[in-house]
Amino acid sequence: MLKLYGFDVSNYYNMIKLAMALKGIDYEAVMTYPNQTPEYLAISPTGKVPALQTDQGVLVETNVILEYLDEISPQAPLYPTEPFAKAKVKELVKLIELYIELPARRCHTEAFWGVPVDDITKKEVKRALFNGAQALARAAEFSPYIAGDTLTAADIMLLYSMDLAASVANKLFDVDLYEHAPGSKALMTRLKEMPEVQQIETDKRAAAPAFNAYLKKALGSK
Repeated sequence: MLKLYGFDVSNYYNMIKLAMALKGIDYEAVMTYPNQTPEYLAISPTGKVPALQTDQGVLVETNVILEYLDEISPQAPLYPTEPFAKAKVKELVKLIELYIELPARRCHTEAFWGVPVDDITKKEVKRALFNGAQALARAAEFSPYIAGDTLTAADIMLLYSMDLAASVANKLFDVDLYEHAPGSKALMTRLKEMPEVQQIETDKRAAAPAFNAYLKKALGSK
C-alpha cells in the first residue's frame, strides 16, 4: 500500500489527499511534520512534505506525485490525454504555484502567526501576487473549471493555494486578490462544496491545535 507522509494542515499534503480521494486510492497516512532527521531525510531528500512511498521508491514534489497518481489510476483523471491539453494543465499548475502560492508563502509568518516580515519582502510579494493573479486571469478559462469543463490538477493547486494567498493579500495589503482573477472566487466556492474537500477541511481543523503547538515551539526556538 502507498504511504503518504505529511500533516493535515499542509496545503500541499491536502492536494495529494484530494487527488487520492477523488481517485479512490487507498493509502496509509503517516503523520509527519517537515524535519531534518536522518530517518526522514532517507525518505524525503529535502525533509519536506508530502512524500509518497511506493513499492518502487519514494516520490516528492506535489506536481510529480499528482502526475504519478494519474498514471497509476485512470479513475477521475487529473490531466487530459491529448498532449497539448495535458501540457496546458501542467502549465496552469506551475503558474499557480510559482506566481501565487510561493510568493504568498514568503509572508505566511506575518499574516498567520504574527512574526513580522521585512518591508522589502512585503513589497515584492504584493507586486508578485498582483502580477500572478492577472496572469491567472489571462491563462485560465474558468468555464467553470480552470482548464475548461472538467476538474483537473490545476483546480486542486488553485484550491489549496488561492485562499492562503488571498488571505495574505487581504491582511497585509488590503487587496482582494480574487478581484484580479475574475472567475476564481466562483470556482473556489464550487470546489469547496465537494464532499471530499469538506472532509479534508474537517481533518484540517482537527489537526490545527497540534500543528499550532508544534509551530509555536519551532518559531520560539529560533
